[in-house]
Amino acid sequence: MRNFTIYLTGFLCLFLSKVFSQETFESRAKTIATKIENITKEEKAGLKEEIEAVNIELEKGVITKEQADEKKLKLAESRAKAIEFRISQAQNELVTLVQEKVDGKIATKDDFNYFIFSKSNGKNHDKYQKYQDSIKNFRRTTSQFVFALGLNNLATNKAVANSDYRYLGSHFYEWGVTANTRIFKNSNLLHAKYGMSVMYNNLRPTDNRYFVESGYQTNLESSPVHLDDSRFRNVYLVAPIHLEFDFSGTDKKGDKTIFKTHQSFRVGLGGYAGANLKSKQILFYEDSDGHDVKQRIKGNYNTTDFIYGASAYVGYKAVSLYAKYDISPLFNDNTVDQNNVSLGLRFDIN
Repeated sequence: MRNFTIYLTGFLCLFLSKVFSQETFESRAKTIATKIENITKEEKAGLKEEIEAVNIELEKGVITKEQADEKKLKLAESRAKAIEFRISQAQNELVTLVQEKVDGKIATKDDFNYFIFSKSNGKNHDKYQKYQDSIKNFRRTTSQFVFALGLNNLATNKAVANSDYRYLGSHFYEWGVTANTRIFKNSNLLHAKYGMSVMYNNLRPTDNRYFVESGYQTNLESSPVHLDDSRFRNVYLVAPIHLEFDFSGTDKKGDKTIFKTHQSFRVGLGGYAGANLKSKQILFYEDSDGHDVKQRIKGNYNTTDFIYGASAYVGYKAVSLYAKYDISPLFNDNTVDQNNVSLGLRFDIN
């Protein structure tokens, strides 16, 4: 009777925690990713309606073309600030979620098993640890926090040579979460790796130049003032997926097979697709009064809204050499296609 009461109480505790407060790590991450995607869609839709209203005023002669252009610019800046603020809040939620997982604060189905082991035999809490170890070694799907950084540039006519952008000054970084699923039940070689990431691609033009929109074209032009620094940044929310070859192998423990991951050489081949969250140009210069100026210019810059590309990595344990290539061009309608290319280090942290 005592054991039955323990099991029943444990089950009720787990059930109530799931119903009233707990979600899985994966579902919460997906909710946040959806929120970020919806923020961009909502703000762009709102901006479109506001621009249409300005156009109507212009057609009726209520305002001049100069006034209409000024109103449109202010509306675009206001919406860009709203997108940045709302997305930063959602990104903070994702960072908090990852930290909670690292700290073990997110309840899982193992909570019930802990309750059973600890209550049914208070003398031997090691049973729970052994159980956790077995789950870690035998479960088909694990999760990782991913962070990557490195060099970034544009390939013009499929070549990076003689680039208009600084090779060492242009960089990228990426962070996100992935799930890693063993494809075959009894083989540890092939894994499907998939998740959600935020990518930051930065370009630094050479020869005192910066980007200027001219209709549907976005061109590099010489600055009328001396620029201490010129940066062009694009932020993307992407869903990467890779086929991973993990050579960690297996071990035997009695008659059981232990499937290891991230313990040896790994190779990943795949790609990614996602949306452009924002584009921004940052200029540093000194004004005529000798004051240092940092100017942030947010806009569309005719960049591609939906991006997709190929990526691959090869490494040992948690660290890999990582390469990415955007198949979609950076700018929609430029006469010459330019594709983003990145090379750096990737860290997959269990």
